[in-house]
Amino acid sequence: QVQLVESGGGLVQAGGSMRLSCAASDSTLSRYAVGWFRQAPGTEREFVATMSWNRSRTRYADSVKGRFTISKDNAKGEVYLDMKNLKPEDTAVYYCAAEKFPYGLGTHRTSFGYWGQGTQVTVSS
Repeated sequence: QVQLVESGGGLVQAGGSMRLSCAASDSTLSRYAVGWFRQAPGTEREFVATMSWNRSRTRYADSVKGRFTISKDNAKGEVYLDMKNLKPEDTAVYYCAAEKFPYGLGTHRTSFGYWGQGTQVTVSS
């Protein structure tokens, strides 16, 4: 069982930057595809970015492409989401996730079975 804990959320002005971190309960993240998802009030949880287990493939939602960067430190068992040029529409609870099975590519949302508790990101205009 992979346990994930996010940190780094908060309040930032539009145009600002923020880094979210996600730590796993052990070093197993090195074998798992990981991703970030977000959910704004009254909306469904949506895909933001994913990275394959070996870090060879990344995918981004069109709305964040060029502004957000996902990365994974396999030695530390941590995942990051670096966000720049933040917009009010980026306001949401952000969730870190890992696939249910190791050695995956992270291409399908349904393959993600481990979730963090979420961290709030609020972007003021």
